[in-house]
Parts: sequence; C-alpha cells; structure tokens
Amino acid sequence: MRYLFLLILVCPLFLNAQFTVAPYFSDNMVLQRDEPIHVWGKAIPKSRIKVSFLNQTKYTIAQSDSGWDVYMTAEKANSKSNELVIESSSSKSVFKNVLVGDIWLCIGQSNMLFTMREEMHYKEEFKNAQQSILRFYNPTYIGKDVYNAPFTDSMLQRLNYANFYSQVNWNISDSQSFRNMSAVGYYFGKELVKDINIPIGLINLSIGGAPIETFINEAVYKKDSMVANKLNGNWLYNNALPKWIRIRSLQNVGNVQNVPSNMYGPNHAFKPGFAYESGIKPLTKLPIKGIIWYQGESNSLEINDVEQYAYLQKIMIEDYRKQWNKRKLPFYWVQLSSIDTITYQSKFWPQFREEQRRAMENNKYTGMAVSSDIGLRNNVHPTNKKLVGYRLAQWALNKVYFKKVVPSGPLPLSAKYKNGKVLISFKYANEGLFTSDNKSVTGFSLDGISDCDAIIKKNNIVLNTETKPGYVYYSWKPYAIANLINKANLPTSTFKIKVK
Repeated sequence: MRYLFLLILVCPLFLNAQFTVAPYFSDNMVLQRDEPIHVWGKAIPKSRIKVSFLNQTKYTIAQSDSGWDVYMTAEKANSKSNELVIESSSSKSVFKNVLVGDIWLCIGQSNMLFTMREEMHYKEEFKNAQQSILRFYNPTYIGKDVYNAPFTDSMLQRLNYANFYSQVNWNISDSQSFRNMSAVGYYFGKELVKDINIPIGLINLSIGGAPIETFINEAVYKKDSMVANKLNGNWLYNNALPKWIRIRSLQNVGNVQNVPSNMYGPNHAFKPGFAYESGIKPLTKLPIKGIIWYQGESNSLEINDVEQYAYLQKIMIEDYRKQWNKRKLPFYWVQLSSIDTITYQSKFWPQFREEQRRAMENNKYTGMAVSSDIGLRNNVHPTNKKLVGYRLAQWALNKVYFKKVVPSGPLPLSAKYKNGKVLISFKYANEGLFTSDNKSVTGFSLDGISDCDAIIKKNNIVLNTETKPGYVYYSWKPYAIANLINKANLPTSTFKIKVK
C-alpha cells in the first residue's frame, strides 16, 4: 500500500517531466509572420497535444520517439499581446505576450557578440532602450571569455550539442535586457522597428573568436572535396584550419581529461561544425526572416584562409537556405573594419575585405555593410556599432521590405582606360559621389601601395596616368584612410578591379 501511495505521488511528476516545449518558446517571444507557425517538443508517446494561438487550435499525437510537432496557419504581423497555449493530458504551458513579426538571426564572432554596454553610444541610447515590439533571445555559451586557461569540470559537463548554449527566455528590449545584447543586432533591429513598425525578434548565437568553420554543417564538408580536409583527424592538429583558433582551443581542452569528443577530436566552440550542430541546426525548425553575419577576423591571419573564405561563406549560405527550405533567405554581412599592423596581424585585411565584397557577386539575396571608415587603429573591436547596425538595416529595408533607401555605399562596376585616364563607374552612385570630409578624394592606388590623385566627375572617378595600369585599388591598406561616399553618406568598399 505504501509503495502504491508513493507511485501515485511520483507518477504525475514523471508525466510532467516528460512534457516539454522547444527552448525557444517563452513569454515575450516573437513568432515569424507569413509562414506556418511551427511548435514542437517532447511528450509521452501517444499522448495528445493541443496548441492554441489567436483563433487557431491544432491537435497532434506524440510519436514513438516522444517528439511532437504542430504546424499552424501563417499569421500576419501582430503587435498585440497574445497567449500561446500548449496542453497535454498531464501538463499545460501558457506563454504570454507573444507577438507575430520578423525574426532575424545574429551570428558571427566577437564583433557581433560585442554588447551594448561596451558600445560608444550606450549612455545616450538608454533613453531609447524601452521598445515594446523589439525582442531578444540572447543565450550565452560554454567557454565565453575563457582564454589561456583550461575549462573547468563544470564547463566540460556542458560542452555538448544539447547544453553548449544556455537556455534563456525572450526579453523585451529595455534598459536592462539591451545591456548584454549584441550592439550590432540591437541597432539593426531598432532601425527596422522604426521604419516598418512591426515586431522584430533577434536571436543572437554569436561566439567570440569563432572561425567560420564552426558555423558550417559537418555534412557539407563531407560531400565537398574542396573543403573535405577540414574534417581530417583531430581538428586541434589539422593544418587545414586556422592556426590561431587551434592555439586558443588547445589552451582550453588540449591537456584536459574527460573532454566530450568524437572521431574529430575534443568538443569546443571553434571545432568545425560545432556551433552549427549546437545552435543552428535546432533553430532550423523555427521559421526566420533572415540572417546578419559579422565574422572574419579569425580567418584573416593566413593567406590560405583568406583565399578560401568566400567559398566557405558561399557553401554555408547555400546550406542554410536548404536547411530552412528558403531559397531566397536574406544573408547580410559586415565587411571587416580597419586596424593597423603594429599590434595586430592585419596585413591580409585588404584582400580579405575584397573577398567579402566579391562574395556579393556570387551569392544572390545578399548584401554587405562597409565598416572600414570606423575602424580603430589599435583595436580589433571598433566601438561604433550604431553605424554598423544602421548600414546592415539599409540592406534589409531596401531588399526585404522594399523601402526607397540606398542599401550600400558605392560599389565598383568597371575601370576603363582611354587617352591617359582611367574612368571608374559605380553602382549606388546615381546621385553623385562625394567625400566624407569635403576634401580631395583619398584611398586610390594604381599599384596597391602608393596613393594616387583621384577626381570626382559626377558619379564616376577619374585617375590620370600616362600608361594603362593592370588594376585600380581602393582602400588597400589594413588601416584604411579613404573618404569616398555617396549621397546617402555610405562609404565605398575596399576593392581591386581590373582595368579594361
């Protein structure tokens, strides 16, 4: 009798423990508008699940593996506070203040992770932080800010796909929640809210120091001979991966016992495919509007990594679109900024920025925000993220939301030589070219080393030279000193273009 009594007490707890909803669901969340609303989780096999939202109610049965999924009819943007109710025979979850709008994923390394409390406009932005329809999903991750030291036992216990990112709730933007949010993400989202006035949800899965390789699906490496060598034995000793990230990772897990591992070596945030498997893959069940990306510093230190970067980014974008089943999924990135070579290994940065610019030509539904004009001479983390977020938003506003804004600074179209002059034409310069300081144009070169004079002729640049050069270069220095802008006050990208 005593055991029966204990069973009765324990059974409801057991049943309740078996019912879960995916961790992205919480109070204050944003659901993606204009796409079927997907809700999923775990429950006791064959148990009945009921999901209610707005005027819809849907039912499903948990499968033999405990998984359950419900797809609800797409809804239009809705800024009113709504309840999402999910019930099983033993439990009920009610998520309050749920909105319908657009979800944007923020990924990359430390310049995307860079928080509002570190940003140069933080104090003055306090008065704007309270924004009821701007929401954040902002987890932290195992190993954050741990450099030149081994991971602890408690960290190692969570160094797996399921627990790498912490479980958090969605937050409304206010003076507390925005402090630790990605500054680039915040300013991007704020700009969208201001211009289109619908709920914007930002999911931040960026990782300080992370190479692009960790955000790429392991399956992509396996089927592509161009990058298959990224998975070759213990990744910590694989020369096909950036040296810097392997050194940093060895400090954390190289001489530590009981590190979760597989055939490619110990788990770590920088391991090829690890961030994808931990964060991106589970998220592909959740419809999103688009992605913003600020990454590259960790792949910019060796020439082989620089030359391969555009291809890696291309296959990553293609796979993300496949996984989300969204062929035109917008993907906008930030071009690396400027920094001197005195305290940083930035000698390949001009070429890296050029690779990023050319990547737009090979990937549809993409765009790039230039940041070389706001770089800091001796700091790899420029503190003016307000302009970066604003510039990314111009791409989204123009290409996704069809607003009449200029999405980009001038981008080179052609360079033609005739009668002792090189004439350079540009896209996004229809209303003329200008200089940011109202002085003569700076930043042009015919050899990538020495500056040359340049003259603005309406929406073209003219360079005088007695002989035909092979190429024209612009902003071709690690710490760029260049001042060409368009009427929208957006700067010109670093470029190297062949003279015809």
